[in-house]
Amino acid sequence: MTHILEVEVSKHRFPRPFLTLLLAAALALFAAASAQDHDPNAVINLATNADPTMNPWAPGAVIESNLINTILFEQLTRYSPTDLSPSPALAERWEASEDALAWTFYLRDDVLWSDGDPFDADDVAFTFNDVVKNPELGAQSANQFAAVERVEVVDQYTVRFVLNTPFSALPYYLASYAGILPAHVLSDAENPLTVASFNKQQPVSTGPYKVAEYVSGSHVRMVPNENYYGSAPKLAGIVFRIIPDTNTQVAQLLAGQLDLVGRLNPTALAGVERNPALDVMRQSQNIFYFVALNMDDERFQDVRVRQALLTAIDRQALIDALVQGYGQVATGPIAPLLAALHNPDVEQHAYDPERAKALLAEAGWTPGADGVLQKDGQPFVIDMPTASYAELTPASLLIQQFWADVGVKAELTTIEWNAYIQQVILERDYEASVAWWSMPPTPDVTPYVSCSAAHTGNNIPNYCNEELDELLAAGRRALTAEEQQDAYYALQELLAVELPYLYLWHPDIISVKRNTLQGMPEINAATAFQHSEEWYVAR
Repeated sequence: MTHILEVEVSKHRFPRPFLTLLLAAALALFAAASAQDHDPNAVINLATNADPTMNPWAPGAVIESNLINTILFEQLTRYSPTDLSPSPALAERWEASEDALAWTFYLRDDVLWSDGDPFDADDVAFTFNDVVKNPELGAQSANQFAAVERVEVVDQYTVRFVLNTPFSALPYYLASYAGILPAHVLSDAENPLTVASFNKQQPVSTGPYKVAEYVSGSHVRMVPNENYYGSAPKLAGIVFRIIPDTNTQVAQLLAGQLDLVGRLNPTALAGVERNPALDVMRQSQNIFYFVALNMDDERFQDVRVRQALLTAIDRQALIDALVQGYGQVATGPIAPLLAALHNPDVEQHAYDPERAKALLAEAGWTPGADGVLQKDGQPFVIDMPTASYAELTPASLLIQQFWADVGVKAELTTIEWNAYIQQVILERDYEASVAWWSMPPTPDVTPYVSCSAAHTGNNIPNYCNEELDELLAAGRRALTAEEQQDAYYALQELLAVELPYLYLWHPDIISVKRNTLQGMPEINAATAFQHSEEWYVAR
């Protein structure tokens, strides 16, 4: 269009005022055409597996709540859709002190909460000082911020995170399900994490969409937040339908009742890939599946037992059977996605049932009359709860068989998702269990393996090793790429020997969306939902 205008102008030499009007008209036509590229009345339907809790720090608010809370509650930082580096959100910029013991964040001054109240530094200080750092509340993932001593209000739009030890990954963790809460709404509550009118009805939030309706067991309906500081959302609404069964989610996707299904089991891809209305997205994330062994059980305190139980599992067979090869064997918690910081040259614990039997024999376990190993008259029987979600139950069944082949009996019980979170993650009432961790794109795994995170944090095996803690601290002190590689390579070598978790696989995350749903960054799910204001439905 521009080229044609230039030709016409050069031929006719119109007066400048007329040219100005002509250009304005052309731009208006272009804007109108662009506006028609998407449907402003579109409402999309997504799925979650259980009733969510709309508070990013509520204990037990995990996969059923995380992406919903990501849309609702803005964070200080968010991930870049190109390389996952921390980029501005509620904070416009940030800087570390020379001694690496403080980070200063400079906040936006144009943010309003969905109820019209202004957002400022007091909200950040309240979120971290009164909620995250209050041990009596047990905030979800609070141990990720164990290095934060306090948050100081420098002025209305500046905060300083004061640390008790260097924490080079802080901007990454602030982009990982670390939404800011409204002080003016929750500061007077006895417990800001259990306010039902907030968590289960209509929370006050800062994201591009806000909650209009929440019906337990049915759906959460969101509408655009008219007070959102960024670009106006392009959808008329988003509905999260509560659908526990992933097969039902896929069926509704194929029937046109859902517009996106995340964490799709690749076994369902055959039917999906043939549908011309759907796009398949294959995403890499810093995720690892594992068997957690409760280290409070003295049987698992013997590293030979841990090594034996991992060596008894054919992990490639799990990947082939459960996710159709969409993954790779994990040798530690740090995924190959992190490239230069992933150490491939560590102990592998390749599948070897005979080696597993030998290690168990070294640890004093001998076959009983029924073939089950025993020691001191006690059979090797493991209580293994699992959740009725995605690959967890079938993975547990396969591992049960692998362990039976070496004389270890696992007794499985399958429980509902929220009950599983309460029993295994919060109460640590289990002996072994299959689960996964989805982590920020950083090799700092302190919240998942450190002594400070045992029993109360994300270190659900309750593993504690002072040598490991020293390596974790070295990684947090490291500021150069060379220093970080040295620290995290050594860390991975120790983790591969000690096995605080039995590492299973790093998955490729498969999501499927309707191809009219556009504007969604495909690098990973967390990033996509941090940029939900950009989503639209093409006409």
